[in-house]
Amino acid sequence: MTTAQRLPDPYGNGGGANLADILERVLDKGIVIAGDIRINLLDIELLTIKLRLIVASVDKAKEMGIDWWETDPQLSSRAGRDELARENAELRAHVAELEEARAEVPARERAPAKKEAQE
Repeated sequence: MTTAQRLPDPYGNGGGANLADILERVLDKGIVIAGDIRINLLDIELLTIKLRLIVASVDKAKEMGIDWWETDPQLSSRAGRDELARENAELRAHVAELEEARAEVPARERAPAKKEAQE
């Protein structure tokens, strides 16, 4: 009777790296994958696509100065609140300007406008 032989371990005996170790190392250090795709027809460039992929932990990304997700209203509720607060401040400033302009107009010039609105 023959017994099935086990295939050799690609990482050697006892020194194997499992997926969790590899993922931890990649997230800790970060990895960048970059590439360009160009489509030419008769030496005329029709399309160029530049691909950049960074795989890193959030902490590592912040360390590198990458934090675009914090200011994107689609990805961060805080960014949405900041956007609403900014828009609210702009609207309040605009209303204040309109009220100041209205106060500068004499009251008698405004009176006919009220009569026309009632008719």
